[in-house]
Amino acid sequence: MKTLLTGAAGFIAFHVAERLLDAGHEVVGVDNLSPYYDVSLKEARLARLLPREGFRFERLDLADREGTAALFARERFERVVHLGAQPGVRHSLDAPFDYVESNLTGHLTVLEGCRRTGVEHLVYASSSSVYGLNATPFRASDRTDHPVSLYGATKKANEVMSHSYAHLFGVPSTGLRFFTVYGPWGRPDMATMKFTRAILAGEPIDVYGHGEMKRDFTFVGDIADSVVALLGRAPEADPAWTPEAGDPASSSAPHRVYNIGNGEPVLLLEFIRTLESLLGRKANLVLREMQPGDLVETSSDTEPLARLLGAAPYTPLAVGLSRFVAWYREYYRV
Repeated sequence: MKTLLTGAAGFIAFHVAERLLDAGHEVVGVDNLSPYYDVSLKEARLARLLPREGFRFERLDLADREGTAALFARERFERVVHLGAQPGVRHSLDAPFDYVESNLTGHLTVLEGCRRTGVEHLVYASSSSVYGLNATPFRASDRTDHPVSLYGATKKANEVMSHSYAHLFGVPSTGLRFFTVYGPWGRPDMATMKFTRAILAGEPIDVYGHGEMKRDFTFVGDIADSVVALLGRAPEADPAWTPEAGDPASSSAPHRVYNIGNGEPVLLLEFIRTLESLLGRKANLVLREMQPGDLVETSSDTEPLARLLGAAPYTPLAVGLSRFVAWYREYYRV
């Protein structure tokens, strides 16, 4: 299959690309190499992908409507994995328009490309941030009307936009709500990278919510495996579905939404203690109040995903963190 992979130089997409290439697919990777975080890390990911047979890269901003339309028209993709977006809850407090251009306009150009060229299946990244004020555990069948960050609101909008294209134009699409992804080649702005760097450097770590927040930490390998497994399972319309009685994660249109997490939320302090053990050093913690847009707890119900795939992939936290630490020491030569 010829697959478009957006955000190809990014954390999750890099791992998805490796798995697609391992399976023999042709992958066209697209990324704008945004300077939101260290571009050299993105370039290092690409450097591992570019020599591989079946991989091609094109630098493109998805907000470029003409450029994206031309890409779809030229390549005639069979499937699309759309992971390119502006990430980060806290950054959305300071740079809201970045999220409109990348997460809304960029998502719309991908939908239009899928519509105009008859893509068989669009798999796109949503987020646990859409749950906002909901009580845990978060179920894909829950209503998600009260996100507490602009980032979460744009991801909710992506789901609604995708559903409308599935309904109007029959574009089969699957939205995946990722839960606190970590692992090798991770983003420097995420907790795992920030905490590891600070512990090894002997620097203080700001721990928000006094470390009492819980997160459903999910290993990136499990995310990538699920994305690839779902790619060949395009949803079908369910004519028996109704808004009154139907599951909000399903539809009469060919659109579905799933959680991808491990279902075992961990206290932030426990996460830090596990890192300390693996690094052999103690952290200098500075306990602070919660920041705007943060959730007290994230916890995923992945039973629908397990029912579809036969099992929901799961890597224990200690195993996943040990793999991350090994990569971190090698990559940064620490």
